[in-house]
Amino acid sequence: MTHQGPHPIDRHVGLRIRMRRKELGVSQEKLAEALGLTFQQVQKYERAANRVSASKLWEVARSLQTSVSYFYEGLADNAEFGAGAPHDATAQDFLITSEGLELATSFPKIARARVRRKVLELVRTLADAEADEGRATGAAPHFAVMAPVR
Repeated sequence: MTHQGPHPIDRHVGLRIRMRRKELGVSQEKLAEALGLTFQQVQKYERAANRVSASKLWEVARSLQTSVSYFYEGLADNAEFGAGAPHDATAQDFLITSEGLELATSFPKIARARVRRKVLELVRTLADAEADEGRATGAAPHFAVMAPVR
């Protein structure tokens, strides 16, 4: 059985490259320059359109002041990623967007657990309402790309 699209681990590594780059405030152009690549190649790594070789991942880690293992943190049990294993990429697709990345980096900065739970409750309520609306209209579920709220 062949994979449709990038392998889940390649997607995860690409997402972690993007997250670390954004955490440090490094542009794709600056990272590309440090790696001797074009910014388009960095984009392809981040979207998992191209796989990152072991040696290039080592260079990325060095440029982004982290360890190679950082890019694999958060992976589930390897059995989940066996050949032909189904993979729901919805969360990763969202996290690759600028809104998803901003949410992922901002949410942990909310110090009070009660406030984090309330934000999560709000998001669940909105998602349920969207799903109910989609079922009522027959529309496929999706995530909307919106401008950041300031």
